[in-house]
Amino acid sequence: MTDTATARATARRRAATGTGATLALTAVTVAVAAPAHADTLYTVRTGDTVSHIAQRAGVSVAAISRANALADASRIRAGQVLSIPGAAAAAATAPAPRAAAPATTGTVRTSYTVVKGDTVSHIAARTGSSVAAIVAANHLDGRAFIRIGQVLTIPSASGAPAAAVTTVSATVATVPTVKAVSAPTSVSRYTVAAGDTLSAIASRFGTTVAAVAAANGLDSRGLIRIGQGLDVPGATVATAKPLVGDTFAGRTYPAVVVGAANVNKAALLATGVPSPAQMRALVASTARTLGVDPALALAVAYQESGFDQTSVSPANAIGTMQVIPSSGEWASQMAGRSLNLLNPQDNVTAGVLILRSLVRTAPDLPSAIAGYYQGLTSVQKSGMFPDTRRYVANVQTLMTRFR
Repeated sequence: MTDTATARATARRRAATGTGATLALTAVTVAVAAPAHADTLYTVRTGDTVSHIAQRAGVSVAAISRANALADASRIRAGQVLSIPGAAAAAATAPAPRAAAPATTGTVRTSYTVVKGDTVSHIAARTGSSVAAIVAANHLDGRAFIRIGQVLTIPSASGAPAAAVTTVSATVATVPTVKAVSAPTSVSRYTVAAGDTLSAIASRFGTTVAAVAAANGLDSRGLIRIGQGLDVPGATVATAKPLVGDTFAGRTYPAVVVGAANVNKAALLATGVPSPAQMRALVASTARTLGVDPALALAVAYQESGFDQTSVSPANAIGTMQVIPSSGEWASQMAGRSLNLLNPQDNVTAGVLILRSLVRTAPDLPSAIAGYYQGLTSVQKSGMFPDTRRYVANVQTLMTRFR
């Protein structure tokens, strides 16, 4: 759906489904070094956990907890100074994050060097700032373009106002905050929602309480809080029949992509979503608010998913608008905030914002519709593929139905 992503292709239209899916995860062990003779001081940075610090320093979570009298190893803060028992100075301090941690009080500005793959929304989420604050502090234009090697000033989240975002009113089901994942590697990230327990999370992802607790430096009580980010180690696709298959329309997708699709599908089914009728109303209202032809948005949504927010394709295209995570990041930049593709409103907002951009930049409406399906750069370079032409024809026919 992004201009550079043609691999998305036809699989985004429908989710391939099955039954009895189980996602198996392999626990990651924490390396424990032999005792050493001197302690090293370490200043906690944004995003650090005790387990991450322990792995880098080659000591155990328990050793750090004892050395610092931590009652709960999951509760450390940026700027806190920890004593790392028996760790060499180099091990305790490297590799350092690219963005320094903000202090615990006052308005703080730090420096961050842009690397390949960064977006302003990623940097904002990573550093605890906001897109609007970073854009303002660095005099970026409305597109928030940044380049590799560029040094950005990062104000703390409290040091700048939040981005102004158009709010769309619609009655939809309330769902817990669960972040969509892209391609899982050794660790998946999960945001704790209301009603979650550590055992329920472990069961959902096919891992153990011990593995999740160890990965996040939790104590024996396993206490977690709403909104807390947890590392779930080692996500892989189980041998049981998955919720989302790996093949659609003759294309087979990599296991890492299909694994992410299965995690997202399971999360949507577990949290519950609005009905197709509610999603249809949400698409129409969002389109009107964002200045997009409602008939176009409704036709694309119906073609993509039939207004089914639980739809996930083998290409990891998510929800009603079938948005892949990388396209969701692009839409987040246009929205001025981070969009969660598992959230019904955010999913629709992402799809409608992408449609709006395509309509504005494509030479005509058929090309814009093709760009949503094939990628506009691919359409401009290679022309419409045969399946893209069918997609465009279907959407244009559906538009007449939704007038």
